[in-house]
Amino acid sequence: QVQLVESGGGWVHAGGSLRLSCAVSENIFNFSRMRWYRQAPGEQRELVSTMTVGGTTTYVDSVKGRFTIYRDNAENTVFLQMNSLKPEDTAVYYCNAQRSLTREYWGQGTQVTVSS
Repeated sequence: QVQLVESGGGWVHAGGSLRLSCAVSENIFNFSRMRWYRQAPGEQRELVSTMTVGGTTTYVDSVKGRFTIYRDNAENTVFLQMNSLKPEDTAVYYCNAQRSLTREYWGQGTQVTVSS
């Protein structure tokens, strides 16, 4: 069973930075896409960023220029560097690994809280 373990969440003031990590229990090149989602209280889960196996990255408009997704291939870890954080970035952040259209895996989530 594939395991994804997120870490790096916490509490910061607006304007601060956090780096989230997602450690994967197998080679991340086995997955067509690695994604970060977030879910704020009372809201639907939102796709924040995607990295394809080829290295192409995409971001939701609200985080462009502030967040960066990248990976450490040797450590099978995907990161989300979050800079210039805003209170509206407050959410539980989830890592997702997509092997195929019908097979994907989720981490347990890590809380990010940004105070104004």
